[in-house]
Formats: sequence, C-alpha cells, structure tokens
Amino acid sequence: MRITINQIKDMKQKGEKITMLTAYDYPTAKIVDEVGIPLILVGDSLGMVVLGYESTIPVTMEEMLHHTKAVVRGTKRAMVIGDMPFMTYHISTDDALRNASRFIQEGGTQAVKLEGGITVAEKVRRIVECGIPVMGHIGLTPQSIHQLGGFKVQGKTPEAAAKLLKDAQALEEAGAFAVVLETVPSQLAALITQRISIPTIGIGSGRGCDGQVQVISDILGSFTDFVPKHAKQYAKLTDIMSSAIARYFEEVKADTFPTVDQSYSMDESILAKLK
Repeated sequence: MRITINQIKDMKQKGEKITMLTAYDYPTAKIVDEVGIPLILVGDSLGMVVLGYESTIPVTMEEMLHHTKAVVRGTKRAMVIGDMPFMTYHISTDDALRNASRFIQEGGTQAVKLEGGITVAEKVRRIVECGIPVMGHIGLTPQSIHQLGGFKVQGKTPEAAAKLLKDAQALEEAGAFAVVLETVPSQLAALITQRISIPTIGIGSGRGCDGQVQVISDILGSFTDFVPKHAKQYAKLTDIMSSAIARYFEEVKADTFPTVDQSYSMDESILAKLK
C-alpha cells in the first residue's frame, strides 16, 4: 500500500520527521522507494538537472508526464507527487483542474504540487474538492524567479514574513495536505510550522520544519552546474562517473575491452562450414 496523506499528517502530530526527495526516472525512483522515503516529488526542477534548461519555466506538461510515468512505474510504497509546471494552473481554475487531473489519471501520481499562497488558494480548494490531494509551495517559488529578482531568501522583512504566514494559512484553509517552505529564514519557518496544522516541508528553511525535501541530483553530486547553499552532497557521483567513463575510453582505445568475459562464442564446427 502506498503512503497516504493521512499518514503524512499523522507524522506531524507524532513529531516524526518527514523525508521527501525528487526523482525523475524509473531506476532512481526504484532506489528511493526501496530505501523507504515516503514522499517522492517529480519536480519541475527536472528542467534544469535533467533537460538542461536555464530555469524551470520552459518545462511543459508533456515533459512532466513523461518523467512522472517512469517514476510511478519504479515505485510501490512512496506517495508520488507531480509538480505542476509554469502556466498550467495560472490562467483559470478549469486549467488547474484539467492539468491536475492529468497527473492523477495519466501520470499515475497520488497528489500534485503547485506554487503560490493566497493567489492560488481558490484553485487549491477546487482541486481538493475534486478529490485530488494538493501540496502547496511558498517562499522562493522558482516559477516566479523573474518577479522575485533571482534565487533569494524570502520573508526577511516584517511585511514579507507576515505575507508568508498568511499564505501558509490560506493553503491550509483551502485543504492542502502539506506545504513546502523554500529558502525561508529558519525562525520564520519554525513559526509557520507551529501556526498551521498541516506539515511543512522545508528546503533551505531550517530544522524547525516538519520535514525536508532536496533535489536528488544535489545530494548525490550528479549535477554540479550549480550547488545551492541548502544542499549537502552525500556523494559525488560526477567524479565516479567521470572515472568510469575515462577507464572505458582508455580500454577500448588500448584494445583491452572487451575480453572473453564480455563476449559470446559459437560452435566452431558451424564457423568452419561458413569458412
């Protein structure tokens, strides 16, 4: 059985930390699921760490669904959350409902995530009313990066802090089952966590959140174009991959690969007839 939103909510009540990771393909999702991570986000961050875009903004619904299906196929227990890409829920509630339903019906996810607070609360309400669980996302919202003026900490002024608290409360009232707090001062994130009943999942927002999420490419060191301050590299896969690829390159050039162990043989009598 897959993790449910009620189980995630119960984890907050019990004081049990919630772990979420991104995944974008079948083999990675399979490993993350087998480790026991309860929440897997198919993030639109795939635009940068998988597809090579400069931001998340160019990511399309079709690209998200393509990767989402692969992640769902690789999982059995984790709740898979589809990240709604730029302009798939901004224009109208009808658009938001249609695209959220595609993640559930076509992609096979159990929930969706969208960015924004008060401004998207009514859309969140309608999506939830249609039976689709929603995770909110406030603070640094990458789809609004041009308006925010870059990747900056959010909520540092009294006005901005008050707005973030109101955004979190609006998402809770709209029926979101959890909310991501991205790049929010740790003291403010802890206060928001105390003030709302739904779980907060932090990324660059300190230990006061109910849980944490990271981009898997950041923690594995498989994407090094940019390593954010909030990420800890638990491995450096780029070094391992570069070394392995270089060895393969050298062995092929030196004619030491493949060996008998990597080759197939046939009956010599058949070969003799061919000759």
